Amino acid sequence: MIDLMFIDILILDDFAFEPMSKEESKYVREVFLKRIGRVSMIISSKRDAAEWLAMVENWLVANGAIDRPKNAAYDFVTEGESSRRGLNPTLNSSDLPPSPLSTKTRLRPRARARHQC
Repeated sequence: MIDLMFIDILILDDFAFEPMSKEESKYVREVFLKRIGRVSMIISSKRDAAEWLAMVENWLVANGAIDRPKNAAYDFVTEGESSRRGLNPTLNSSDLPPSPLSTKTRLRPRARARHQC
């Protein structure tokens, strides 16, 4: 395993997106405790920092570790519609693939051979 103390900036993207198991919450606690106040960390999340504990199975273990970045961090909150909506490509009718054949030839099932004994 990589020692995360040697990485200048650790970026955790979509943090607490899904619930974390006991093992994952223990690992997050260890990473937070080692890095907070020593080296840089960027945490992005679609959840408010107050919701992070609800995503950790063992909240007692993670409580102190998750609370530390909230107290020693700059909080940037973006609101409004996603900027990704404008990046979605649109299709014109000329861009659509040709439609599949509307009538398909039906295959007849093979006649089973009858064996006489």
